Amino acid sequence: MQNNIIVRGIGGFYDVLTRDAKVIRCKLRGRLRLTMDRVLVGDWVEVTPLNDEEGVIEEILPRKNELVRPAIANVDQAVVVLACSDPKPDWLFLDRLLVLIEANGLEPVICFNKSDLIDEIEGYLDIIEIYRAAGYPVVITSAAAGEGIEELRTLLKDRVSTFAGPSGVGKSSLLNKIESGLELAVGAISAKLRRGKHTTRQVELIQLSFGGLVADTPGFSQLSLTGIKPQELQQYFPEFYEASFDCKFRGCMHVKEPDCAVTELVNSGKISKLRYQNYLTLLEEIEQMR
Repeated sequence: MQNNIIVRGIGGFYDVLTRDAKVIRCKLRGRLRLTMDRVLVGDWVEVTPLNDEEGVIEEILPRKNELVRPAIANVDQAVVVLACSDPKPDWLFLDRLLVLIEANGLEPVICFNKSDLIDEIEGYLDIIEIYRAAGYPVVITSAAAGEGIEELRTLLKDRVSTFAGPSGVGKSSLLNKIESGLELAVGAISAKLRRGKHTTRQVELIQLSFGGLVADTPGFSQLSLTGIKPQELQQYFPEFYEASFDCKFRGCMHVKEPDCAVTELVNSGKISKLRYQNYLTLLEEIEQMR
């Protein structure tokens, strides 16, 4: 690890994972308490050790990115977890999350969990292939059966990752399977709402025995696209952005413009109509916020 990194905040103290893989409890140097707006889990810091267990944070280094919800900094990638069943996948929600992840400078990974709950996953394979073809890393897992766990470990190794996705899709269960001994709280699915109860109460980075850090964070329900301009949205649909260079008009929004390469590919079946419809829905939402 190249930097000391804050992995947990506790009542004005911060647990810091140091470059030599030790965790020491630190407090901020007085001047930092006056000048820093806030300290985030994931912050890179310079530390002066006081002894083997304690230290003082002297400096907080510039962040490469910062998330508001969850409040965490310097994340490499976000693993978006959807359940194959119980609850069923929401593809618009997935595309919304993928847009926000890339807009915040993170790399997305898509994880389809609970593959053991359906007799045949073939019904999802066509849609899953759409995302693979667009360039997203995709892994199919079952926390209950152990499917895909090694592949997910490989994706997490030596990276700072956060899990995201709706409640009840098995984020905590996956982490418990990935790293034995975590015993993270797992919530039952509400029979009435078919939505999991949030079981994670605070953001912290968990050190993985095989290398890397991962944050187990509350499941998201609604995410605003505030801050993304209409003309920027296509950048976060990789297959659209690549095709857009063949559009007749620079700045084509791929809605009703003539000689639009994107809509031509949609009509020919080379770009997913599902993804295109989600793009239009998100674009309309962004335009209404202006």
